[in-house]
Amino acid sequence: MVFKRGLLMPKRILVVDDDEFVREALSSALQSQGYDVLEASRLDTGLKLFGTEACDAAIVDYQLPDGTALELIPRLKAIDATIPVVVMTGHGTIDLAVKAIKLGAEQFITKPVELDVMYRLLSRALDDQRSRRRQLVSTRTRERYKRDPFLGNTAAIEKLRNEVERILVSDRPILIQGETGTGKGVLAQWLHQHGPRRDEPLVDLNCAGLSRELLDSELFGHEKGSFTGAIAQKTGLLEVANRGTIFLDEIGDLDITIQPKLLKVLEEKRFRRVGGVQDRTVDVRLMAATNRDLRSLLAQEKFRSDLFFRINTIPLFIPPLRERREDIPLMADFFIGQLKNDLGRSQLALAEDAVAALASYSWPGNIRELRNVLERAALLSEEGTIHSADLALSAATASLPQSAAPQLELTLDQVERQHIVRILRHENGSVDKAAVSLGIPRSTLYARLKQHGITLDRVRTVGIEVQ
Repeated sequence: MVFKRGLLMPKRILVVDDDEFVREALSSALQSQGYDVLEASRLDTGLKLFGTEACDAAIVDYQLPDGTALELIPRLKAIDATIPVVVMTGHGTIDLAVKAIKLGAEQFITKPVELDVMYRLLSRALDDQRSRRRQLVSTRTRERYKRDPFLGNTAAIEKLRNEVERILVSDRPILIQGETGTGKGVLAQWLHQHGPRRDEPLVDLNCAGLSRELLDSELFGHEKGSFTGAIAQKTGLLEVANRGTIFLDEIGDLDITIQPKLLKVLEEKRFRRVGGVQDRTVDVRLMAATNRDLRSLLAQEKFRSDLFFRINTIPLFIPPLRERREDIPLMADFFIGQLKNDLGRSQLALAEDAVAALASYSWPGNIRELRNVLERAALLSEEGTIHSADLALSAATASLPQSAAPQLELTLDQVERQHIVRILRHENGSVDKAAVSLGIPRSTLYARLKQHGITLDRVRTVGIEVQ
């Protein structure tokens, strides 16, 4: 474990042991492995250090002059719930180990401690901590941006709400269709949280821009040595989602060679890892989403008909924001409420001219673009009230000429291609800026450029025809 100054801060370990020889020997061994070590000989000193210094793990002797590790563990966990704690003791019993583990200890080991064993335990504990912290961040992020997918009073959103209520108890596959940024992922999360598998995991994967090999490995996992770089066995997302829900966003971009394997999972609940010879069983509910016309992909033989009919058991369509303009003020108020909390600006509000501008804009990026516009305006506005000028909708092609309006005879793919070209021209060929304006990840935009045959060099120089 080698750390380079300025590139990666070493992990900091708190060692609490009243035996000076043990404490110094352990500290020296850990430092030789690249760890930063803090030492304490008493419970109260260790707790004070932990409260003032950012520590990544703690190694604590069971018996200390002013108490035991069983008293220290809950107090450490109260400061940082993800902290791994390893308890050492010279007189270990099963009952004592059980108590320590129940209180949150990662491991309970007896002295004398073998250093190789300690290294492995610590490395595994820190890996688990990273996973817990990522999960915690993901959960908090979802809560932060959690919203009602049926926010609004228009007939279009009322129709969607009624459809969802009728199929809520079903466990069949669901296909959510809608334009980019309409909230397909939000609806999928809501369906999972209110469905029969609510107490099990929801695992999501965006299929756009991923190679066949990466998709195969991510979904189904792989065995050690199955391909170059497969240095260890990997559990696929399907296994992670067992008994729960797997949400495949942009399923229209799923590689044609992966599709029969997914179909087998849906029909037989069986699959094999990449490089594996043994069938594995899994029980998952599939939710899929796409902004593409899958029937068009069927005609182009880019999507299997048997998979399409299997995932299209329960189709749901989320209307674009331009078809529910009456809901825009309500949604804007919701996002402003979130931004008040996020930015600590209790006086943040929308002026009447801003509300009118929002309601008249076409919103090609839909709800995602609406939130991005409001967040940008809130950050840049010096006053508490956001006016129409603060929204900078003109920079997002708010006033396209009438000739630029989509023609009714064009397919959805052609309309999408036209709009991407316009945004790229407006942003002088910058993919980063265009992705922000479109309200999509850069990887998704690159996938769309490849799909539509749009060449950036031509956009930057002479432009390309939009037809």
